[in-house]
Amino acid sequence: MTAVLSLSDVTLVHGDGEETVTALDRVGLDVAAGELVAIVGPSGAGKSSLLAVCGALTSPTSGAVRLGDVDLAALTHRRLTAIRRERIGFVFQSGNLIPALTSLDQVRLPLTFGKVANPRDPRELLAEVGMTHKANRRPHQLSGGERQRVGIARALVTRPQLLLVDEPTAALDRQRSQDVVALLAREAHEHGVATVMVTHDHEVLHQCDRVLKMVDGRLSADEESRV
Repeated sequence: MTAVLSLSDVTLVHGDGEETVTALDRVGLDVAAGELVAIVGPSGAGKSSLLAVCGALTSPTSGAVRLGDVDLAALTHRRLTAIRRERIGFVFQSGNLIPALTSLDQVRLPLTFGKVANPRDPRELLAEVGMTHKANRRPHQLSGGERQRVGIARALVTRPQLLLVDEPTAALDRQRSQDVVALLAREAHEHGVATVMVTHDHEVLHQCDRVLKMVDGRLSADEESRV
């Protein structure tokens, strides 16, 4: 199966001289269309750095990052910005919604930044994530789980090839955590979105297709984390 996201021997070093820190150490990772991959590991292991490299927010010190047939290292800053806007979706902790916007406007927002070739319908997406009845509500009127659902819909409206998810259940109770990850898995499987999720929540890992563990900037299979 062809990888949507491919990291080959990726290393990321912060700092200079004796103050250097190796955030990623020769990481290799392939994620296929329709696959939900969970990354677990202790704080400071390099999980956030991995998401930043996968999302073209940070360039690695060495190694290659490819999104489909595109070598991200070969792109200009302007083209990288377009790639992030058009082909990568981001879901942040607690949804990271804009306080003044309604749920529907949150989902529409990515479509205002430039032309999108084949966007999904914002109202249909809200229905798909079970939020039609809260379309006109603002973030302070939503629960934590509802905010995450809106954030997921917003990330998917451009039909991204890759979805990057950072601790989506950190502020949720157990049932809402299960519901949010079930939604991510369904979207990945039904719409062919390659999805990488960083999480500390081992209770949701049974819904993922693969679980990998990151320790000291290195990535490896972690079958023991599966429930």
